[in-house]
Amino acid sequence: MHLRCLQENLSRGLGIVQPAVATRTTLPITQHVLLSTDEGRLKLSATNLEVAISTWVGGDVIDEGAVTIPARLLTEFVNSLDRQTIEVWPLEQGHGIRVKGDRTETNIKGADADEFPPIPKIDEGIATRMSGKALREAIHQVVLAAAVEDSRPVLTGVNVELEGDKVTLAAADGFRLAVRHAELLEPVAEKTSVIVPSRTLSDIERLLDGDDPVDIVVTPAKSQAMFRFRNIEVVSQLVQGTFPNYAQLIPQEHTTRAIIPLGPLQRATRTASIFAKDGSGIIRLQMTPDAPPGRLTISARAEEVGDSTGDMEAEIEGSEGKIAFSSRYLNDVLGVVGKEKVALEMTTSSSPGVIRPVDDNNEYVHVVMPMFVQW
Repeated sequence: MHLRCLQENLSRGLGIVQPAVATRTTLPITQHVLLSTDEGRLKLSATNLEVAISTWVGGDVIDEGAVTIPARLLTEFVNSLDRQTIEVWPLEQGHGIRVKGDRTETNIKGADADEFPPIPKIDEGIATRMSGKALREAIHQVVLAAAVEDSRPVLTGVNVELEGDKVTLAAADGFRLAVRHAELLEPVAEKTSVIVPSRTLSDIERLLDGDDPVDIVVTPAKSQAMFRFRNIEVVSQLVQGTFPNYAQLIPQEHTTRAIIPLGPLQRATRTASIFAKDGSGIIRLQMTPDAPPGRLTISARAEEVGDSTGDMEAEIEGSEGKIAFSSRYLNDVLGVVGKEKVALEMTTSSSPGVIRPVDDNNEYVHVVMPMFVQW
């Protein structure tokens, strides 16, 4: 392998594949990045055996070839260089590369490309296409609700359901549920439901930039999924199991509904969170349908620190309502709603509360289990 490329292009490519580089592993080769030539371009690939990320970098390929290099070492070295054209060719003895820049010449030892785990290629299966912007927003609103602990593996993933020209993403950790509906650019031939690891979708959200379409392919066996956009390809193992029937967890009725401007609500919630940290992380919300407009009271207290109470105008429908939430869960959902106004719906203080954007055509809904407090 012999090629020339720009330092900034190589640095960007290494940054793209970095999330797939294994950190703790019994297979040291997965801590490497695979450098190979592919149709006149440099291809960078990394895998931790659960997800594989590949990207293509423009350059002047002189000789074809492939080699693996420790990812962290190569990334740190390339990032230390000024912007310039660098030349890469294999070491004469042993596996590795020689990198030459304007004022530096460095030898980096690596391993034979044949030792690197094969990067899956998915060309057949259930295929569709989606707007990059729509996918990024959907992931952003849903992935925060996925479980972190793997006591129930299916909850560490996001359920992705494809049907016709619609896609639904859902995540739940036992305390909250986030569901987002979006449109596909190309309809699927058959209804399909798979569970994608939340970490994979978080990586995809980070890599998506702009509104380039994303090609999505699920293998016939539903064991892997591929996401391809721009010069990036992400292949992920899928979580096996049955995702809970989340539709039955979404309350269909409410006795109290408050419509509140997002900005003031976020500020009041952040203020209350300061005291909630020392008070079991609980924020209390009280909705009072006074003479229009109604009133929303947000409060938090900690015995050894103090308390905080804030009032704001709100459109209140129905009867008076009181409910308490985890400050973290409430701040999380308010941070991803993405609309100027939100609606808070509830029945009783011991039943789940529903938060959804106003004028969103029910595309996004977030259900949060309440905290039990003494009022």
